[in-house]
Amino acid sequence: MARTLLITGASSGIGAACARLGAAPGDHVILHYGRNRDGAEAAAEAARDAGARITLIQADVGRPDDVLRLGKEAAVADPALPLHLVNNAGIVDQRASLADLSPARLTRMFAVNITGAILVAQQAVALMRRGSAGGGIVNVSSTAARKGMGGQYMDYAASKAAIDCFTIGLADELAGEGIRVNAVRPGLIDTEIHAKGGEPARLAEIGHTPPLGRPGTAEEVAEAILWLLSDRASYTTRSILDVAGGR
Repeated sequence: MARTLLITGASSGIGAACARLGAAPGDHVILHYGRNRDGAEAAAEAARDAGARITLIQADVGRPDDVLRLGKEAAVADPALPLHLVNNAGIVDQRASLADLSPARLTRMFAVNITGAILVAQQAVALMRRGSAGGGIVNVSSTAARKGMGGQYMDYAASKAAIDCFTIGLADELAGEGIRVNAVRPGLIDTEIHAKGGEPARLAEIGHTPPLGRPGTAEEVAEAILWLLSDRASYTTRSILDVAGGR
């Protein structure tokens, strides 16, 4: 069955992998990006090659007005199709201890990773409610949420713990409408996030430490997300799935 697939943070990493692997003939794939237009275009081209119709939307999800505009532009989605949200957009900052966590850093981290994710879900649910097709949501969390990451990325970890809590609450709220809400918690995944966090060599140093002995790929996380959004997971909601090699 054709669907609308709305992916935030689709210009690289897990979001781009979801676009490449999730698109199918007849689908409408709506790809959000922040600044990396070239990456979003590449993901769009792969989804287009799979037979999907594409809409690209630029927005800063840390700005509520931009999220509202994202929702309005995503309203081009056909209300007769189920809408599935991959709530993936997020940021990380440089390694830091408590003394280094400035108000500006915390404000931006939580504006994007918490407030932005909640407001994106709000817009997506409003679109789902326009018709009778419903839909589903997968929030992208992190195993950092259960590790704390003291002295490293404690603010990022806290933001992802909030996403875990939000996932559970939203699943409870929407279950009666047939809208399933789940999350994935990626572990050490081979994406650009490590370089963005100031540690481009992180995987080379600790990628062997999960029990499976290697880091994961963006595609492996995307497959888990797409399964949670599929009919094969029709009895799964309020769940948080670790995709972390056993760590």
